[in-house]
Amino acid sequence: MTQKIGRVVAAIIATTIASQALAEDLTVVLSEELDIVDPCEASRSNVGRVVLQNIAETVTEMVPGSGLQPRLAISWEDQGGGTWRFNLREGVTFSDGSAFDANDVAHSIARIKSEAISCEIGAKYFGGIELETNVIDDNTIEITADPAQPILPLLMSTVTVVSSDTPMDSFVDSPIGTGPYTWDEYVRGQHIKLSARGDYWGDAPTVTNATYIFRSDSAVRSAMVAAGEADIAPNIALQDANDASMDFSYPNSETVYMRLDHDTAPLDDLRVRQALNHAIDREAFVGSILADGTLLATGMTPPSTLGYNHDLSPYTYDVERARALLAEAAADGVPTDTEITLIGRINNFANVQETMEALLAMWQDAGFNMSLQMFEVAEWLEHYSKPFADGRPPEIVEAQHDNANGDPVFSMYFKYACEGLQSGLCDQNLDGMIADATAATGAEREALWSDTFSYIHENAVDVMLFHMVGFSRVNTRLDFTPTIKTNSELQLAQIEFN
Repeated sequence: MTQKIGRVVAAIIATTIASQALAEDLTVVLSEELDIVDPCEASRSNVGRVVLQNIAETVTEMVPGSGLQPRLAISWEDQGGGTWRFNLREGVTFSDGSAFDANDVAHSIARIKSEAISCEIGAKYFGGIELETNVIDDNTIEITADPAQPILPLLMSTVTVVSSDTPMDSFVDSPIGTGPYTWDEYVRGQHIKLSARGDYWGDAPTVTNATYIFRSDSAVRSAMVAAGEADIAPNIALQDANDASMDFSYPNSETVYMRLDHDTAPLDDLRVRQALNHAIDREAFVGSILADGTLLATGMTPPSTLGYNHDLSPYTYDVERARALLAEAAADGVPTDTEITLIGRINNFANVQETMEALLAMWQDAGFNMSLQMFEVAEWLEHYSKPFADGRPPEIVEAQHDNANGDPVFSMYFKYACEGLQSGLCDQNLDGMIADATAATGAEREALWSDTFSYIHENAVDVMLFHMVGFSRVNTRLDFTPTIKTNSELQLAQIEFN
């Protein structure tokens, strides 16, 4: 009898241990694969959801509701003349066991600015800015920006730190960082696996193992979470967010817009760009293809951003006005009958295909000669980021831009400056406005950014569409609430179990 009781107790203990082990494992189902895994590309949402703060940590961190916080730097001081001194955290190691120090920060900054690999973080957030580093000692570094950047500590919240052994001229396929997880395996087309480090400098995370899988269909992703086959689907479509016990809706930091190619006719004509804007019934998308609460956009960044111009109104839906503008341009010799290619990114956001098809129909109805092509992210980037192909036909590129950091500096240069990575125009006046706003502080900075938004809007630089609402599905066994950052980063260490 005693032996039987012992066996029952042992079985209960074994089951409990197994359940606890299972509870510490997490499965995340993503809408698209990672075409690249290097931390210096973590500004891209598909990369950031896996790598950012899980594998590679940033110098500082912007925390929703709390503002700028320490991460690998514990404090910072303005030294004047564009120089800031950062005091770094001691006792930190990389996942390969090597010690973290100021040389790694200096190397990471040089690497994101290196022309050899064109890291997106450098091009996006530090375009037009020269950075110099001065290592004072293992735990102290001075960073000088030219032109001076009054919000340099905030900009450092985008810089993912890698070991000084990381090559300067090639991307890595097995990232090493100071974060709480190690990169264990990537079987393309199947999964990515991470596991918690036992030597992480911070608190040990509850999630010990994470598996990322890929399903392009939103209905499939939401069903997997409901069935317990996955724990989190960071983005699902409006029509699949139908269970209040699991689904979270929140205004995210994404702006959907159409990047226009100003270098090619007929898109080089202001009247054509205005016609594109007037041809769209933006309100028809809200509550149908896109969620209630989606805002009509007049600028590249969310309304919470410093300097967002709230006095601007979206272009009115006026298809007759659009046709008249096209006719006026055509009468002046603009080749308005030239075919324009509309470029979309597959799985960029829920219902993107339906959104693109509706836009195409509206533009065709207004008289545009236009066709639609949808691409996976790697091929889409060839149309979206420089260098652009020589002799390309006129293109309109759909994109979703994330700015959760509160300042337009994270958006304006690389979207609109002549040398911007994803800019479709070159306007010296706009370049000067961006430079002036970037260098300003306080009320002057806010006013200059507001003027910049107005200039872009009035010159129909792009087709602004929507500030998005995000939907995430989270299995009830988790204690986790998505935030404005969930679309672009998913910190495993923030997840607990109920």
